[in-house]
Amino acid sequence: MKKFIVSLMAMMGVLTISAQSIYDFKVKDDVGQEVSLSDYKGKVLLIVNTATRCGFTPQYKELEALYEKYSKDGFEILDFPCNQFGQQAPGTIQEIHQFCTVNFNINFPQFDKIEVNGANEHPLYTFLKAQKGFGGFDTNDQRGKFMDDMLRKKDANYDKKSADEC
Repeated sequence: MKKFIVSLMAMMGVLTISAQSIYDFKVKDDVGQEVSLSDYKGKVLLIVNTATRCGFTPQYKELEALYEKYSKDGFEILDFPCNQFGQQAPGTIQEIHQFCTVNFNINFPQFDKIEVNGANEHPLYTFLKAQKGFGGFDTNDQRGKFMDDMLRKKDANYDKKSADEC
């Protein structure tokens, strides 16, 4: 019996690993409804974890501009607020959504608050972090140079850290 259970667990693990894609995940939206990421199949996804009280909060304006410009071409931004970094995303998801709507007029989907590191890390972020790591910005491009400079001012070694260290 013990061999059977161990074999079954191993087989389930292999099936889970081999079958897993971004579209296999389900997440909760900003009103608590379950959403399958398969709903976004065929679209270009920018998945971000955000905070509403940090130095990068004004990027909501740029994210919305990107969304407005490219959403008609199949581009989606999936926003997952996270309060793990210095408690910079306080409040409920409804309060966060209201803040983002009032201050940045966002129209892209915002999902429930999640954890992106640690014991309670959302499986979506476990999956994402297991994929190809950050390769750096193209500093020959004006936008890439801007992002690199901005992040380097905050942390000169930002590009050498693992996702768990950020």
